Amino acid sequence: LLLATLTYDTLRFEYEDFPETKEPVWILGRKYSVFTEKEEILLDVTSRLWFTYRKNFPAIGGTGPTSDTGWGCMLRCGQMIFAQALVCRHLGRDWRWTKGKRQMDNYFNVLNAFIDKKDSYYSIHQIAQMGVGEGKSIGQWYGPNTVAQVLKKLATFDTWSSLAVHIAMDNTVVMEEIRRLCQSNFPCAGATACPSVEADLLYNGYPEEAGVRGRLSLWKPLVLLIPLRLGLTEINEAYIETLKHCFMMPQSLGVIGGKPNSAHYFIGYVGEELIYLDPHTTQPAVEPNDSGCLPDESFHCQHPPCRMSIAELDPSIAVGFFCNTEEDFNDWCQQIKKLSLVRGALPMFELVERQPSHFSNPDILNLTPDSSDADRLERFFDSEDEDFEILSL
Repeated sequence: LLLATLTYDTLRFEYEDFPETKEPVWILGRKYSVFTEKEEILLDVTSRLWFTYRKNFPAIGGTGPTSDTGWGCMLRCGQMIFAQALVCRHLGRDWRWTKGKRQMDNYFNVLNAFIDKKDSYYSIHQIAQMGVGEGKSIGQWYGPNTVAQVLKKLATFDTWSSLAVHIAMDNTVVMEEIRRLCQSNFPCAGATACPSVEADLLYNGYPEEAGVRGRLSLWKPLVLLIPLRLGLTEINEAYIETLKHCFMMPQSLGVIGGKPNSAHYFIGYVGEELIYLDPHTTQPAVEPNDSGCLPDESFHCQHPPCRMSIAELDPSIAVGFFCNTEEDFNDWCQQIKKLSLVRGALPMFELVERQPSHFSNPDILNLTPDSSDADRLERFFDSEDEDFEILSL
Protein backbone atom coordinates (compact mmCIF):
# COMPACT_ATOMS: atom_id res chain seq x y z
CA LEU A 1 0.00 0.00 0.00
CA LEU A 2 3.04 2.27 0.29
CA LEU A 3 2.98 2.67 -3.49
CA ALA A 4 -0.44 4.25 -3.27
CA THR A 5 1.06 7.30 -1.55
CA LEU A 6 4.00 7.79 -3.90
CA THR A 7 3.74 10.36 -6.63
CA TYR A 8 4.26 9.52 -10.27
CA ASP A 9 7.63 11.34 -10.29
CA THR A 10 9.06 9.41 -7.36
CA LEU A 11 7.86 6.16 -8.91
CA ARG A 12 9.97 6.65 -11.99
CA PHE A 13 13.11 5.90 -10.03
CA GLU A 14 11.76 2.78 -8.37
CA TYR A 15 11.78 0.56 -11.46
CA GLU A 16 14.63 -1.44 -12.88
CA ASP A 17 15.23 -1.33 -16.60
CA PHE A 18 15.00 -4.54 -18.61
CA PRO A 19 17.70 -7.10 -17.80
CA GLU A 20 20.47 -7.50 -20.38
CA THR A 21 19.48 -10.94 -21.62
CA LYS A 22 19.51 -12.95 -24.82
CA GLU A 23 16.01 -14.15 -23.97
CA PRO A 24 13.36 -12.58 -26.22
CA VAL A 25 10.93 -10.10 -24.69
CA TRP A 26 7.30 -10.83 -25.62
CA ILE A 27 4.71 -8.04 -25.34
CA LEU A 28 1.13 -8.90 -26.38
CA GLY A 29 2.10 -11.06 -29.33
CA ARG A 30 5.19 -9.07 -30.39
CA LYS A 31 8.74 -10.40 -30.03
CA TYR A 32 11.62 -8.04 -29.19
CA SER A 33 15.33 -8.20 -28.45
CA VAL A 34 16.55 -6.21 -25.43
CA PHE A 35 19.88 -5.53 -27.17
CA THR A 36 18.58 -4.05 -30.42
CA GLU A 37 14.98 -2.98 -29.67
CA LYS A 38 14.98 -1.46 -26.18
CA GLU A 39 13.32 1.76 -27.42
CA GLU A 40 10.67 -0.19 -29.32
CA ILE A 41 9.86 -2.27 -26.22
CA LEU A 42 9.42 0.82 -24.05
CA LEU A 43 7.35 2.57 -26.72
CA ASP A 44 5.06 -0.46 -26.99
CA VAL A 45 4.60 -0.60 -23.21
CA THR A 46 4.06 3.17 -22.92
CA SER A 47 1.42 3.02 -25.66
CA ARG A 48 -0.83 0.70 -23.62
CA LEU A 49 -3.55 2.52 -21.71
CA TRP A 50 -2.57 2.52 -18.03
CA PHE A 51 -5.37 2.84 -15.50
CA THR A 52 -4.49 3.39 -11.86
CA TYR A 53 -6.23 4.32 -8.64
CA ARG A 54 -7.66 7.85 -8.86
CA LYS A 55 -8.91 10.32 -6.28
CA ASN A 56 -11.39 13.22 -6.36
CA PHE A 57 -13.64 11.81 -9.06
CA PRO A 58 -17.45 12.32 -8.88
CA ALA A 59 -18.94 10.16 -6.10
CA ILE A 60 -19.95 6.69 -7.35
CA GLY A 61 -23.73 6.47 -7.31
CA GLY A 62 -23.90 10.12 -6.19
CA THR A 63 -23.07 9.39 -2.54
CA GLY A 64 -20.39 6.68 -2.73
CA PRO A 65 -16.59 6.80 -2.76
CA THR A 66 -14.68 9.51 -4.66
CA SER A 67 -11.50 7.40 -4.81
CA ASP A 68 -10.82 3.72 -5.51
CA THR A 69 -7.49 3.57 -3.64
CA GLY A 70 -7.21 0.26 -1.81
CA TRP A 71 -10.12 -1.52 -3.50
CA GLY A 72 -10.21 -0.76 -7.24
CA CYS A 73 -7.07 -2.51 -8.50
CA MET A 74 -8.82 -5.44 -10.22
CA LEU A 75 -11.41 -3.06 -11.68
CA ARG A 76 -8.54 -1.00 -13.14
CA CYS A 77 -6.93 -4.16 -14.53
CA GLY A 78 -10.25 -5.07 -16.13
CA GLN A 79 -10.29 -1.60 -17.69
CA MET A 80 -6.74 -2.10 -19.01
CA ILE A 81 -7.38 -5.47 -20.68
CA PHE A 82 -10.61 -4.15 -22.21
CA ALA A 83 -8.93 -0.91 -23.31
CA GLN A 84 -6.37 -3.03 -25.14
CA ALA A 85 -9.25 -4.74 -26.98
CA LEU A 86 -10.67 -1.34 -27.95
CA VAL A 87 -7.23 -0.12 -29.09
CA CYS A 88 -6.91 -3.21 -31.32
CA ARG A 89 -10.47 -2.70 -32.57
CA HIS A 90 -10.26 1.01 -33.41
CA LEU A 91 -6.54 1.87 -33.72
CA GLY A 92 -4.81 -1.46 -34.45
CA ARG A 93 -2.05 -3.33 -32.62
CA ASP A 94 0.65 -1.30 -34.41
CA TRP A 95 -0.65 2.04 -33.13
CA ARG A 96 1.78 3.91 -30.85
CA TRP A 97 1.34 6.83 -28.46
CA THR A 98 3.95 9.59 -28.46
CA LYS A 99 4.06 12.21 -25.73
CA GLY A 100 2.99 15.61 -27.01
CA LYS A 101 1.91 14.32 -30.43
CA ARG A 102 -1.62 15.09 -31.61
CA GLN A 103 -3.60 11.86 -31.50
CA MET A 104 -6.46 10.84 -33.78
CA ASP A 105 -10.08 11.20 -32.66
CA ASN A 106 -10.56 7.45 -32.27
CA TYR A 107 -7.83 7.40 -29.62
CA PHE A 108 -9.74 9.96 -27.53
CA ASN A 109 -12.99 8.06 -28.14
CA VAL A 110 -11.35 4.95 -26.67
CA LEU A 111 -9.88 6.87 -23.73
CA ASN A 112 -13.18 8.63 -23.02
CA ALA A 113 -14.90 5.25 -22.66
CA PHE A 114 -12.87 4.70 -19.44
CA ILE A 115 -12.83 8.17 -17.84
CA ASP A 116 -13.92 8.35 -14.18
CA LYS A 117 -17.45 9.63 -14.65
CA LYS A 118 -20.79 7.90 -14.57
CA ASP A 119 -21.62 8.14 -18.28
CA SER A 120 -18.42 6.55 -19.68
CA TYR A 121 -19.07 3.03 -20.98
CA TYR A 122 -16.41 1.32 -18.85
CA SER A 123 -15.80 3.85 -16.05
CA ILE A 124 -15.03 2.77 -12.49
CA HIS A 125 -18.55 4.08 -11.75
CA GLN A 126 -20.18 1.74 -14.27
CA ILE A 127 -18.09 -1.27 -13.24
CA ALA A 128 -18.73 -0.74 -9.51
CA GLN A 129 -22.46 -0.20 -9.99
CA MET A 130 -22.90 -3.10 -12.41
CA GLY A 131 -21.12 -5.25 -9.82
CA VAL A 132 -23.90 -4.55 -7.32
CA GLY A 133 -26.11 -6.77 -9.48
CA GLU A 134 -23.52 -9.52 -9.06
CA GLY A 135 -23.61 -9.30 -5.28
CA LYS A 136 -20.65 -6.93 -4.90
CA SER A 137 -21.07 -3.86 -2.74
CA ILE A 138 -19.41 -0.69 -4.03
CA GLY A 139 -15.86 -0.61 -2.70
CA GLN A 140 -15.59 -4.41 -2.47
CA TRP A 141 -12.67 -6.23 -4.12
CA TYR A 142 -13.37 -8.22 -7.30
CA GLY A 143 -11.76 -11.40 -8.55
CA PRO A 144 -10.80 -11.75 -12.25
CA ASN A 145 -13.95 -13.72 -13.07
CA THR A 146 -16.30 -11.11 -11.59
CA VAL A 147 -14.70 -8.19 -13.45
CA ALA A 148 -14.88 -10.18 -16.71
CA GLN A 149 -18.62 -10.82 -16.23
CA VAL A 150 -19.28 -7.14 -15.48
CA LEU A 151 -17.31 -5.95 -18.54
CA LYS A 152 -19.27 -8.34 -20.74
CA LYS A 153 -22.52 -6.72 -19.60
CA LEU A 154 -21.19 -3.17 -20.05
CA ALA A 155 -19.96 -3.95 -23.58
CA THR A 156 -23.55 -4.44 -24.76
CA PHE A 157 -24.06 -0.65 -24.37
CA ASP A 158 -20.96 0.19 -26.42
CA THR A 159 -22.55 0.26 -29.88
CA TRP A 160 -19.53 2.10 -31.32
CA SER A 161 -17.22 -0.87 -30.68
CA SER A 162 -19.90 -3.50 -31.41
CA LEU A 163 -17.95 -6.29 -29.74
CA ALA A 164 -18.91 -9.89 -29.14
CA VAL A 165 -17.69 -10.68 -25.61
CA HIS A 166 -17.46 -14.34 -24.64
CA ILE A 167 -16.42 -15.64 -21.24
CA ALA A 168 -15.39 -19.27 -21.38
CA MET A 169 -16.38 -21.08 -18.18
CA ASP A 170 -15.43 -24.53 -16.86
CA ASN A 171 -11.96 -24.25 -18.45
CA THR A 172 -13.56 -24.93 -21.82
CA VAL A 173 -13.74 -22.83 -24.99
CA VAL A 174 -16.61 -23.98 -27.23
CA MET A 175 -15.94 -22.93 -30.84
CA GLU A 176 -19.55 -23.36 -31.97
CA GLU A 177 -20.78 -21.01 -29.22
CA ILE A 178 -18.28 -18.31 -30.24
CA ARG A 179 -19.15 -18.58 -33.94
CA ARG A 180 -22.83 -18.26 -33.13
CA LEU A 181 -22.12 -15.16 -31.04
CA CYS A 182 -19.85 -13.50 -33.62
CA GLN A 183 -21.86 -14.35 -36.73
CA SER A 184 -25.17 -13.08 -35.41
CA ASN A 185 -26.73 -10.65 -37.90
CA PHE A 186 -26.43 -7.10 -36.64
CA PRO A 187 -26.18 -3.62 -38.14
CA CYS A 188 -22.57 -3.01 -39.09
CA ALA A 189 -20.94 -0.58 -36.66
CA GLY A 190 -17.40 0.61 -36.17
CA ALA A 191 -14.84 2.35 -38.29
CA THR A 192 -13.14 -0.72 -39.72
CA ALA A 193 -16.28 -2.51 -40.84
CA CYS A 194 -17.69 0.45 -42.79
CA PRO A 195 -14.77 2.63 -43.85
CA SER A 196 -16.98 4.82 -46.02
CA VAL A 197 -18.54 6.46 -42.98
CA GLU A 198 -16.55 9.24 -41.35
CA ALA A 199 -15.08 8.09 -38.05
CA ASP A 200 -16.30 11.12 -36.13
CA LEU A 201 -19.93 10.19 -36.89
CA LEU A 202 -19.50 6.89 -35.14
CA TYR A 203 -19.08 7.89 -31.54
CA ASN A 204 -22.47 6.72 -30.30
CA GLY A 205 -23.24 4.26 -33.06
CA TYR A 206 -24.44 5.36 -36.45
CA PRO A 207 -26.65 8.37 -37.06
CA GLU A 208 -29.83 7.45 -38.93
CA GLU A 209 -28.86 9.40 -42.04
CA ALA A 210 -25.64 7.48 -42.52
CA GLY A 211 -27.68 4.96 -44.49
CA VAL A 212 -25.82 1.94 -43.17
CA ARG A 213 -28.46 0.42 -40.91
CA GLY A 214 -29.22 -2.25 -43.45
CA ARG A 215 -25.63 -3.32 -44.07
CA LEU A 216 -24.66 -6.53 -42.33
CA SER A 217 -21.20 -7.45 -41.25
CA LEU A 218 -20.29 -11.14 -41.17
CA TRP A 219 -18.19 -11.22 -37.99
CA LYS A 220 -18.41 -9.20 -34.82
CA PRO A 221 -14.92 -8.59 -33.37
CA LEU A 222 -14.44 -11.04 -30.51
CA VAL A 223 -13.15 -10.38 -27.00
CA LEU A 224 -12.54 -13.78 -25.45
CA LEU A 225 -11.90 -13.89 -21.69
CA ILE A 226 -11.04 -17.20 -20.02
CA PRO A 227 -11.12 -17.22 -16.20
CA LEU A 228 -8.86 -19.99 -14.88
CA ARG A 229 -7.55 -21.43 -11.67
CA LEU A 230 -4.08 -22.84 -12.25
CA GLY A 231 -3.49 -24.51 -8.90
CA LEU A 232 -4.73 -24.30 -5.33
CA THR A 233 -2.66 -21.69 -3.50
CA GLU A 234 0.19 -21.24 -5.97
CA ILE A 235 0.51 -21.70 -9.72
CA ASN A 236 1.20 -25.27 -10.82
CA GLU A 237 4.50 -24.97 -12.70
CA ALA A 238 3.22 -27.38 -15.37
CA TYR A 239 1.12 -24.45 -16.73
CA ILE A 240 3.97 -21.95 -17.00
CA GLU A 241 5.01 -22.81 -20.57
CA THR A 242 1.40 -22.63 -21.74
CA LEU A 243 0.92 -19.27 -20.03
CA LYS A 244 4.03 -17.92 -21.77
CA HIS A 245 2.67 -19.06 -25.13
CA CYS A 246 -0.48 -16.99 -24.56
CA PHE A 247 1.67 -13.83 -24.63
CA MET A 248 3.26 -14.98 -27.90
CA MET A 249 -0.02 -15.14 -29.83
CA PRO A 250 -0.84 -12.11 -32.02
CA GLN A 251 -4.39 -12.22 -30.59
CA SER A 252 -3.11 -11.76 -27.01
CA LEU A 253 -4.79 -9.19 -24.76
CA GLY A 254 -2.67 -10.28 -21.81
CA VAL A 255 -3.74 -11.59 -18.42
CA ILE A 256 -5.40 -10.07 -15.37
CA GLY A 257 -4.52 -11.50 -11.98
CA GLY A 258 -1.72 -10.89 -9.52
CA LYS A 259 -1.41 -11.68 -5.86
CA PRO A 260 -4.30 -12.04 -3.37
CA ASN A 261 -6.08 -8.68 -3.14
CA SER A 262 -3.41 -7.01 -5.31
CA ALA A 263 -4.19 -7.12 -9.02
CA HIS A 264 -1.88 -6.51 -11.98
CA TYR A 265 -2.30 -6.39 -15.76
CA PHE A 266 0.27 -8.75 -17.30
CA ILE A 267 1.27 -7.80 -20.84
CA GLY A 268 4.22 -10.09 -21.54
CA TYR A 269 7.23 -11.93 -20.23
CA VAL A 270 11.01 -12.20 -20.44
CA GLY A 271 12.76 -15.37 -19.24
CA GLU A 272 10.98 -16.49 -16.06
CA GLU A 273 9.52 -13.06 -15.30
CA LEU A 274 6.14 -11.60 -16.17
CA ILE A 275 5.97 -7.98 -17.36
CA TYR A 276 3.03 -6.02 -15.99
CA LEU A 277 1.35 -2.66 -15.54
CA ASP A 278 0.58 -1.86 -11.93
CA PRO A 279 -2.57 0.08 -10.95
CA HIS A 280 -1.37 0.74 -7.37
CA THR A 281 -0.52 4.43 -7.78
CA THR A 282 -3.08 7.08 -6.83
CA GLN A 283 -3.37 9.92 -9.34
CA PRO A 284 -5.85 12.82 -9.36
CA ALA A 285 -8.92 12.30 -11.53
CA VAL A 286 -8.59 13.98 -14.93
CA GLU A 287 -11.08 16.50 -16.31
CA PRO A 288 -11.20 17.72 -19.91
CA ASN A 289 -9.56 21.15 -20.22
CA ASP A 290 -11.33 24.34 -21.40
CA SER A 291 -11.02 23.39 -25.04
CA GLY A 292 -12.66 20.01 -24.31
CA CYS A 293 -9.38 18.16 -24.82
CA LEU A 294 -8.40 15.48 -22.32
CA PRO A 295 -4.87 15.67 -20.83
CA ASP A 296 -3.77 12.07 -21.39
CA GLU A 297 -0.18 11.75 -20.13
CA SER A 298 -1.20 10.16 -16.84
CA PHE A 299 -2.86 7.30 -18.78
CA HIS A 300 0.48 6.06 -20.13
CA CYS A 301 3.16 4.40 -18.01
CA GLN A 302 6.33 6.28 -18.96
CA HIS A 303 8.80 4.32 -16.86
CA PRO A 304 10.01 0.75 -17.50
CA PRO A 305 7.24 -1.70 -16.58
CA CYS A 306 7.28 -3.84 -13.44
CA ARG A 307 8.41 -7.48 -13.46
CA MET A 308 7.80 -10.42 -11.15
CA SER A 309 8.65 -14.11 -11.12
CA ILE A 310 6.00 -16.22 -12.87
CA ALA A 311 6.10 -18.61 -9.91
CA GLU A 312 4.69 -15.83 -7.66
CA LEU A 313 1.51 -15.45 -9.72
CA ASP A 314 -1.73 -16.13 -7.85
CA PRO A 315 -3.38 -19.15 -9.54
CA SER A 316 -6.67 -17.28 -10.12
CA ILE A 317 -6.37 -15.38 -13.43
CA ALA A 318 -8.30 -14.45 -16.57
CA VAL A 319 -6.57 -14.71 -19.95
CA GLY A 320 -7.75 -12.44 -22.78
CA PHE A 321 -7.66 -12.65 -26.59
CA PHE A 322 -8.98 -10.38 -29.37
CA CYS A 323 -10.02 -11.76 -32.77
CA ASN A 324 -10.94 -8.93 -35.13
CA THR A 325 -11.95 -11.27 -37.96
CA GLU A 326 -13.08 -14.85 -38.37
CA GLU A 327 -9.63 -15.63 -39.83
CA ASP A 328 -8.06 -14.35 -36.58
CA PHE A 329 -10.28 -16.72 -34.61
CA ASN A 330 -9.53 -19.72 -36.86
CA ASP A 331 -5.81 -18.96 -36.57
CA TRP A 332 -6.13 -18.72 -32.77
CA CYS A 333 -7.85 -22.12 -32.65
CA GLN A 334 -5.02 -23.66 -34.72
CA GLN A 335 -2.40 -22.20 -32.36
CA ILE A 336 -4.21 -23.55 -29.30
CA LYS A 337 -4.39 -27.00 -30.89
CA LYS A 338 -0.66 -26.90 -31.68
CA LEU A 339 0.07 -25.81 -28.13
CA SER A 340 -1.42 -29.05 -26.82
CA LEU A 341 1.45 -30.85 -28.59
CA VAL A 342 4.24 -28.86 -26.88
CA ARG A 343 6.21 -31.06 -24.49
CA GLY A 344 6.09 -30.03 -20.86
CA ALA A 345 3.19 -27.61 -21.40
CA LEU A 346 -0.04 -28.63 -19.68
CA PRO A 347 -3.13 -27.14 -21.39
CA MET A 348 -4.76 -24.43 -19.25
CA PHE A 349 -8.14 -24.94 -20.92
CA GLU A 350 -9.82 -27.23 -23.40
CA LEU A 351 -10.87 -26.22 -26.93
CA VAL A 352 -13.90 -28.16 -28.20
CA GLU A 353 -16.13 -27.85 -31.26
CA ARG A 354 -19.44 -28.38 -29.46
CA GLN A 355 -20.65 -27.97 -25.94
CA PRO A 356 -20.41 -31.17 -23.88
CA SER A 357 -23.82 -32.36 -22.73
CA HIS A 358 -23.02 -31.94 -19.01
CA PHE A 359 -22.54 -28.17 -19.41
CA SER A 360 -24.98 -25.61 -18.16
CA ASN A 361 -26.92 -23.67 -20.78
CA PRO A 362 -24.52 -21.15 -22.42
CA ASP A 363 -27.22 -18.49 -22.46
CA ILE A 364 -27.82 -18.73 -18.73
CA LEU A 365 -26.15 -15.36 -18.17
CA ASN A 366 -28.84 -13.67 -20.24
CA LEU A 367 -31.64 -14.86 -17.98
CA THR A 368 -33.59 -12.28 -16.05
CA PRO A 369 -32.73 -12.03 -12.34
CA ASP A 370 -36.10 -13.40 -11.22
CA SER A 371 -35.63 -16.53 -13.31
CA SER A 372 -36.03 -19.86 -11.56
CA ASP A 373 -32.44 -20.56 -12.63
CA ALA A 374 -31.08 -17.60 -10.68
CA ASP A 375 -29.41 -19.86 -8.14
CA ARG A 376 -27.39 -21.42 -10.97
CA LEU A 377 -25.96 -17.97 -11.70
CA GLU A 378 -24.30 -17.73 -8.32
CA ARG A 379 -21.34 -19.91 -9.23
CA PHE A 380 -20.40 -17.37 -11.91
CA PHE A 381 -20.13 -14.53 -9.45
CA ASP A 382 -18.53 -15.88 -6.31
CA SER A 383 -16.57 -13.36 -4.27
CA GLU A 384 -13.11 -14.88 -4.54
CA ASP A 385 -13.60 -16.93 -7.71
CA GLU A 386 -12.91 -20.05 -5.66
CA ASP A 387 -15.50 -22.23 -7.37
CA PHE A 388 -13.42 -23.01 -10.42
CA GLU A 389 -12.88 -26.64 -11.21
CA ILE A 390 -9.22 -27.21 -10.36
CA LEU A 391 -7.19 -28.56 -13.27
CA SER A 392 -4.92 -31.39 -12.26
CA LEU A 393 -2.11 -33.35 -13.88
